[in-house]
Amino acid sequence: MDLIQLQAAFTGELAAVNRKLRALVDDRARGMGLTLSRARLLMELAREDGPIQSDLAGLLDIEQPTLVRLLDGLERNGMIERRAVEGDRRARRVFLTESARAQAQDILDFLAELRAGILQGIAPQELEAALDVLRRTSRNIAAGRSAAP
Repeated sequence: MDLIQLQAAFTGELAAVNRKLRALVDDRARGMGLTLSRARLLMELAREDGPIQSDLAGLLDIEQPTLVRLLDGLERNGMIERRAVEGDRRARRVFLTESARAQAQDILDFLAELRAGILQGIAPQELEAALDVLRRTSRNIAAGRSAAP
């Protein structure tokens, strides 16, 4: 395989893996009565409860208005609560409610099982090498290096 074919195969496979992984997580989220976006938000809050709204938007890589709509829906369903940040009346911290905490943990548990299953048989050294390639690819994209030099 020449370099152009290899690059095409790599990026094509990367896109296919991303679609398949999102579909698996989306299917599980729907089974829990959630959208993928809401499930991602709950997962972030399960990992670190109480982030500031604007930081949460950055973690999820979504725009602030999109986050506000997601939070509004979760708040209406009693899954999150927003609290004012002392000293900054515009900022709000976001917390999971107790009723949502178990659901968020179910999602995290599912993801741990999913990762173990899809990465079964891949040696840690191979994962480290693949992770290095993905991180460098991500940095190139972020730096605007998507076009050939």
